[in-house]
Amino acid sequence: MVFPIWEAEASLTFYGEVLGLPLIDAFGGDDWGGMPWLMMIFAVGDGRELVLVARRGAAPPSDDTTPADIRHYAFSVGSADKQDAWRAKLATAGVNLWEEDHGRQHSLYFADPNGVILEITTPASSPGSTPRPEALAFARGWIRETAALTL
Repeated sequence: MVFPIWEAEASLTFYGEVLGLPLIDAFGGDDWGGMPWLMMIFAVGDGRELVLVARRGAAPPSDDTTPADIRHYAFSVGSADKQDAWRAKLATAGVNLWEEDHGRQHSLYFADPNGVILEITTPASSPGSTPRPEALAFARGWIRETAALTL
């Protein structure tokens, strides 16, 4: 599952330290809805992940102006071949989709009939593996940079 967040540091502490979920990856980019972003991926167990997305300068919406694709459900498949099969199946069904390369992962995005955004990504992050040490450093660096910009 993917959730938008507005308090990156508090969320990192809550999910990582309070709930004890391992931070298995973190990365970011320059523009998601016009703002730099941070994505933190936590292992939930049984191969499942909880993903939190912060956008620098974003506040909780008074009216919902959050980009629709920040709030989405992600499913991982085991290989590029399986993702290709999904791409073909969606195309056959006339489903409009878009693709994004996230460095280590490649994702297909599409909306259900209600506008709920879904993602099929490969390869899956490896929740059973040792968390990447640089994930915590990346997340903390992004948070420090954001704090410095708001002084």
